[in-house]
Amino acid sequence: MLQHIFNGLVGGSFLALVALGLAVIFGMLRVVNFAHGALYMLGAFGALWLGGSHFWLALLLVPFALALLGMLLERTLIHRLAKLDPLYNFLLTFGLTLVFQDLVKWRFGVQSSPYPVPAALNGTTDFGAFDFPTYRVFVFAVAVIVCVAVWFLLARTRMGMVVRAATERPELTNALGINVSRWVTPVFGFGVALAALAGVLAAPMRAVHPLMGADLIIVVFAVVVIGGLGSIFGSVAAAFVIGVLQALSEAYLDSALVSQILVYVVMAAILLWRPAGLFGREEPSA
Repeated sequence: MLQHIFNGLVGGSFLALVALGLAVIFGMLRVVNFAHGALYMLGAFGALWLGGSHFWLALLLVPFALALLGMLLERTLIHRLAKLDPLYNFLLTFGLTLVFQDLVKWRFGVQSSPYPVPAALNGTTDFGAFDFPTYRVFVFAVAVIVCVAVWFLLARTRMGMVVRAATERPELTNALGINVSRWVTPVFGFGVALAALAGVLAAPMRAVHPLMGADLIIVVFAVVVIGGLGSIFGSVAAAFVIGVLQALSEAYLDSALVSQILVYVVMAAILLWRPAGLFGREEPSA
């Protein structure tokens, strides 16, 4: 059972990184970024484009490059629709998803492409009761370190406190004299970088193909809703919990379909009990 739980934590690592970026973006911009899954996919293809022998370079360069792309998209497209109905930006990001997918299909084809596990991480780690692939241990460790680092940045630094306030209470933050708009573009880029990092980490574990982001993003949206829209801690906690629940259901019920359905059953139950999500803030009634 411990092995299945650890498998779930590793699966939850990808969900946590992507959901963390999505929660930050939604919290500050109130934009449901449907292109987040496609940006995760671009992270994996960025690693593939650099080549399997340059994994460590990809781990640094690809998130930075996609953060720049994200900031460019925010300034040139998303920002222009910010004052309109949120549906417009949803449709925009959905369209961007289709564009990114077709561009990748045109460049790399529609077939899945393998990506080798880095030689330094190719092996197993002895946990006493069981052995576990070293690369999976590395993925989990990176996800935990990044999530803790983001928490420290947001909770223990002045810049982080401003960003957190702007993320969770943008109207109140503006009322206190802090210019929220100046933080929007870098925060959007930061959220995209987290998705790209998850994509690079996923490349050696999962088949790299143009629709890999579409397969993940629906589950990530469910995770963010369970944790609470805009809640950074809630998104991360829900991601790891859902990862473990999926792994246990696959192991003991022997059905990948049941594990996928389980996510939405949990989401429905949480919303019936607490519409704002586990850690979301209830909106005051009129």
